[in-house]
Amino acid sequence: MYDFHAHTNYSDGSFLPGMVRAAEKAGLEGIGLTDHCSISPRDRANATRNRYGFNLDLTYERRRDAIEQVRERTEIDVYDAVEMDYDPRDENEIAAFLEEANFQYAIGSVHAVEGENVQVSSNFEGLSEGDRDTVVDGYIDRLVALIDSELFDVAAHLDLIERTPPLRGRTTTDHYERVARAFADSRTVPEINAGRATREESIVHPSETFLEALRAYDVPVTLGTDAHAPGEIRERTTFLEQYLTSHDLEPVSPPSLESHARE
Repeated sequence: MYDFHAHTNYSDGSFLPGMVRAAEKAGLEGIGLTDHCSISPRDRANATRNRYGFNLDLTYERRRDAIEQVRERTEIDVYDAVEMDYDPRDENEIAAFLEEANFQYAIGSVHAVEGENVQVSSNFEGLSEGDRDTVVDGYIDRLVALIDSELFDVAAHLDLIERTPPLRGRTTTDHYERVARAFADSRTVPEINAGRATREESIVHPSETFLEALRAYDVPVTLGTDAHAPGEIRERTTFLEQYLTSHDLEPVSPPSLESHARE
């Protein structure tokens, strides 16, 4: 059992060695440290980057040294990876940074549409029904662009908008099939993300309907707890183990890790 999506103090998570120790105690064979990174120069994105410390482009070498140190004290695999904010306007800059940093794999995620964070309900509560649907269309457009870009191994929390009440339930089966077709034609794989699965709202990304569409197109999946604190890892790992069994799923590793294993 591997967790390919977790955060440390190099973005908005907890002390790096503590996250690795928690993964050991949870019985994981490995953990991927995928701290947030945003390189967009636009004002709103840059404000978010500064507020939450999504600046792994400035600190990845220091984190890499920390990872090397913790590897000497653990028996599990510890992967040096990243979760990049994706905006199609930044593709060239993202590609250049990923080539420079040479992470073991990269996760891509869409957190905003037209500068508005899709996890913040107040951004959308004053919109009309039609305008809310337009936001959902824009989110799907960006998700498909992320997949088509071939910049990333993994696409994170596919239906992130389901966390947000004004946007929840607006994604259609046509949206799901469009995303599934994009994955079928790409090296990028989606994740089963447990970041909200053990909370009161019990949200799993992707939703059951979304997962059905992915399976119809034979799209493989990988796993991520999306943990930001040590105490979250065991509970979410247990959830994912049960989820895999109940859905008869065999997860894969991020493609870059699979390629290196074959070499």
